[in-house]
Amino acid sequence: MNRYLPILNWGRQYRAAQFTDDLLAAVIVTVMLVPQSLAYALLAGLPPEMGLYASILPLMVYAVFGTSRSLSVGPVAVVSLMTAAAVARLELADAAQVIAASTLLAMMAGLFLVLLGLLRLGFLANFLSHPVIAGFITASGVIIALGQLPGILGIQAGGQTLLLLVPSLVAGLQSAAGSLNWPTITVGVGTLAYLLWAKRYLAALLVRFGLNQRLAVILSRLSPIVAVIATAVAAWSLDLGSRGLALVGDVPAGLPALSLPVMDSELWLALAGSAALIAILGFVESVSVAQGLAARRRERIDPDQELIGLGASNMAASFAGGFPVAGGFARSVVNFDAGAATPAAGLLAALLMGLATFFLMPLLAWLPKATLSATIISAVLSLVDFSIVKKAWQYSRADFLAVCSTILLTWLEGVEAGVAAGIIVSILVHMYKSSRPHVAIVGQVPGTEHYRNVERHEVITYDTILSLRVDESLYFANSRYLEDLIYREVAERPALQHVVLMCSAVNEIDLSALESLEAINSRLADNGIRLHLSEVKGPVMDALETTHFLQALSGQVYLSQHQAISDLQRSTAIATP
Repeated sequence: MNRYLPILNWGRQYRAAQFTDDLLAAVIVTVMLVPQSLAYALLAGLPPEMGLYASILPLMVYAVFGTSRSLSVGPVAVVSLMTAAAVARLELADAAQVIAASTLLAMMAGLFLVLLGLLRLGFLANFLSHPVIAGFITASGVIIALGQLPGILGIQAGGQTLLLLVPSLVAGLQSAAGSLNWPTITVGVGTLAYLLWAKRYLAALLVRFGLNQRLAVILSRLSPIVAVIATAVAAWSLDLGSRGLALVGDVPAGLPALSLPVMDSELWLALAGSAALIAILGFVESVSVAQGLAARRRERIDPDQELIGLGASNMAASFAGGFPVAGGFARSVVNFDAGAATPAAGLLAALLMGLATFFLMPLLAWLPKATLSATIISAVLSLVDFSIVKKAWQYSRADFLAVCSTILLTWLEGVEAGVAAGIIVSILVHMYKSSRPHVAIVGQVPGTEHYRNVERHEVITYDTILSLRVDESLYFANSRYLEDLIYREVAERPALQHVVLMCSAVNEIDLSALESLEAINSRLADNGIRLHLSEVKGPVMDALETTHFLQALSGQVYLSQHQAISDLQRSTAIATP
């Protein structure tokens, strides 16, 4: 029971001192979460109150089922964009249908994650490589930022891809050239400039005024709430709404009634692929944040339980009338820096958010939408990092291909195509790399019992002995590559009498690889060459002993590579060159 309900572990040891730390963190996170939740709801193409709904019950549920003490669950930029793209693809005309589809998407993503967690399949997320994730987030950040420009410029434009968005922006600017909405531009551009300045300089300025570094950093990250208050007051006092500034308008006060999502089989099938992609990406992003923060406190998280925690949070968002959620990087870091001691900080933040829905809704009516657009742009610009392209090019051409294909498809075909391409390319790159394992011809380092790659070191080799170190487990995808490599090397050595496979890095040999080894052994024996193994690991040896391979082996199995070479050198009576 404790495994599936982590709250039973930390809840029994909860202390009064921790409550003070958690309450402070909850207040700070709530201040940050209110404008973010409104902004990300608009990014998802939904009413702003749905962002608040998606920030209450999911926080509470994650505190019960999650294992991270710092992760703050709620709406995030990339998942909100994916939600908008998934629902837009359905071409729903009615606003109620859009809302229904979004809440259903949260339910389906949650069910998918919980199922993976119960089956302990968290490792599957490892197939989405970090370079691909970074490329997708960078590409999505560009689309999100460009997509919010109409909001701060007061023009009409839209689109889910750059092919649609850029021409639409140009057309919008051209049509508005003679009638610019200056209140919107002033609020939007001014807010964006302030947020970018605050992100870069405010913390240092506060330190110069005597604040400690930790408090200064936290306050600088709360700068969006200052922008929200200032622009809302300006809109109210100057009556900017009557001068063309778009406002959030009336937002329903109070909490929504809990309800089940629509049970439309056609809608479920239409959203199935999108729900899976949102679930996978949201999980990977959340676990990356949670693991990074846990490592800073020498704590650990359970990825499989995180699947359940995040899945349950998405299901809770669906019941509460929200949309898909994930762990937010900025909020989680603020939660951590503010001193959150336990997941109770999330529970307290949820309670404060619940109070906000009762008391802040009338004030939010004066909030300019341009402020929320500027908040989104400021938040996502930190996600854009094209240095990953350069790093991938310098380090691995395969990763470079994966990153570039992800970025380009995200820009040209949309976020779903981009993340799907990222997953597929990640798996293909992994399969390509593992199908061509590194196999080194090794020789003895003079005066030692060490054996190293002949291409990297000055080593001793023998014409009658070929020593190969296999640096990968052997399985169906790479066994034929090893066969071909051995036959090619053997053909180039007419004096060869022995082939030694150094298996120090081989953790497993599957049935296909075993059959390849049997074929290698038979073919070498037909040519008067003996096959030997060295440094075979215990589990691999245990598996081989259940077969007839060792009885048919033309050579021997040696404990060490040095023992093999010494024995074979003596038996063939050859001298070192």
